[in-house]
Amino acid sequence: MSSNDFCLQLSDFPIRFEAVSHVTNVFYDDSNKQVFAVRSGGVTGVVVKGPTEELSTSFRMEDKGPVISIKFSPDQKVLAIQRSKTSVEFLNFLNGIDCLEYSQSCKGKSNTIIGFIWTSQNEIVFVTDNGIELFQVVPERRSLKALKNLTISVNWFVHCPQSKLLMLSTGAYGNSIQPLQFKKGNFLKLNKFDVEMLAVMKTPPKLCLLERDVTLAMVYGQACVIVLRHQPARVDRGPGAEVLIYTMEKMLTAKKSHILRLEKTGRFAVNVVDNLILVHHQASKTSMIFDVSLSGDSDGYISYHHPIAMPLPIKPFILKIPSAQMSSELAEVNCELYSPNWVVFQPDIVIDAKLGCLWHVELCLSNLALMISDKCRLVDCLVQRKAGKLVLLNVLRRLLDPAAGNNLGVIADVFDHLNDVYRNFLEVEMQSQMATPASSSPFSKPSSGPIATTPKAAVVIDQSDMYTSVFVPLSEKADGPSGKLVVAVMIEYVRSLGDSRIPVQHYLYELLINTMVHRKAFFQLHQLLQYHVVTDSKPLACLLLSLENLYPAAHQLALDMLKRLGTANEEIVEVLLSKKQILGALRYKHKKCVILILFPKVYQRKRYCRAGVCKEIPGGGQKHWRRRCFLRCFQIF
Repeated sequence: MSSNDFCLQLSDFPIRFEAVSHVTNVFYDDSNKQVFAVRSGGVTGVVVKGPTEELSTSFRMEDKGPVISIKFSPDQKVLAIQRSKTSVEFLNFLNGIDCLEYSQSCKGKSNTIIGFIWTSQNEIVFVTDNGIELFQVVPERRSLKALKNLTISVNWFVHCPQSKLLMLSTGAYGNSIQPLQFKKGNFLKLNKFDVEMLAVMKTPPKLCLLERDVTLAMVYGQACVIVLRHQPARVDRGPGAEVLIYTMEKMLTAKKSHILRLEKTGRFAVNVVDNLILVHHQASKTSMIFDVSLSGDSDGYISYHHPIAMPLPIKPFILKIPSAQMSSELAEVNCELYSPNWVVFQPDIVIDAKLGCLWHVELCLSNLALMISDKCRLVDCLVQRKAGKLVLLNVLRRLLDPAAGNNLGVIADVFDHLNDVYRNFLEVEMQSQMATPASSSPFSKPSSGPIATTPKAAVVIDQSDMYTSVFVPLSEKADGPSGKLVVAVMIEYVRSLGDSRIPVQHYLYELLINTMVHRKAFFQLHQLLQYHVVTDSKPLACLLLSLENLYPAAHQLALDMLKRLGTANEEIVEVLLSKKQILGALRYKHKKCVILILFPKVYQRKRYCRAGVCKEIPGGGQKHWRRRCFLRCFQIF
């Protein structure tokens, strides 16, 4: 396979750490994105590797038993270490490491600590099998203060640092989920919900929903509970596994909103990269990409999605390690993809503890764009990607290339999708500037039914982007038979802007007119102007005047345009006088313009002529006198 056949790749420079061994244990903190390599319980050293130098350090500590979990506080000033099932030890790093540890046990004597989470710089929560306990850490006093606790039977938990949500698995089958949201010094108990299970409930009850099958992540700015639902073992043939997505609506209630069809069985792992949900399948060594923002099959409540591209493997990765023969050289080793040693963390982390590498999963957007045949779905996908602008402009250039032979109807649909996003962007901009509701925006289109909530686009292709990156290069190909299609494409874009109630910028009209003049499509140009397809403006009228030598009718078209504007009286008179049509200028109803242009010193607000020829005419009104005064002066001059 060539490099263009992969939609996903591992980051070029992984975070390297000491591999797991009989003397080294490796831990990962998903809140701070730090990897801890603990050698011999910390006596021979603890090496911390983070995404930045500030989050990387090394130190030593006393060996007081095997480490179960280890995490720094968000400000890196306190280290929490769990060595037993009933307590957590703390070390201060205020001014270097403090050798004096202090400990906190869980309140319930029979409780067992499943894990702990830093919820803020000085607050930590213990998750036990009988509930949760929230503490405030006071490093100066080397003590903890109990803030709040909740008694509930817990099987396991998952946590999302971005949304500060904690999901507790309760019940005999483990499919009853209790969400909690943490705030400063407190937590809120949200509505409990049950995850639908495909497996048959067993008697006696047995845990059916496991921690490894549940992921809590942010997708398009919303907290989502992603649940992998396996095919029951007793079913020989079926549709395969599914991924259920429960969306936290207003951080109150979880609602099942999407189902991803995997059509495979086996072991899976989930990542979220740039709001795309990646499902890795170990057996086939491929990954499936889902975009829940794209429309799919729906029953009115739940949307059903298939991969936006065919399942493909991650791009092979070659790791360079020191050579065993020559220490100065690096040996290249092919990393095993989808290895059983892989552990996946959110949102885009893949760790191989035995190899000692931490990667970020990255998208190859340019390759992904080649895998999606439906151009409208491709555009809808790319506008949601952070780095999608350049890729989208390349897609548009290929789509509009006359040599590609694409259907004009497909191009029109693509323009409509682009301008829908453009219109929404303009509405938001206008609302932020004027504080007006969306319904009163001049860009709003009348709705004929309920409007589906769509995420805010990460990329907006506006008229300047289309002009500079698409239409100007396209106009250079207007020679020959392909010129007709070039003009048709530009007109279609203008039509799409009009349908979206977006004012067309004059430079697009200028490019369209110049392209039509270059092709000598004067009749078509005349029709566009006569039927007001092109919006009137003074710059366009001046452009038409400059085309008079090539198309004589452009002169009258320009005058008509200026007349329709209603604010270009002086320009009309100047045009008539430049053609020496003085009588025509005089017959124009705004004769004041002619007087000011021809004789600026003659027409004054006084009741006498400064030229010294005319006298004040008694008995006549000022307006009547000025008209006669001007005619006398005109005859003399």
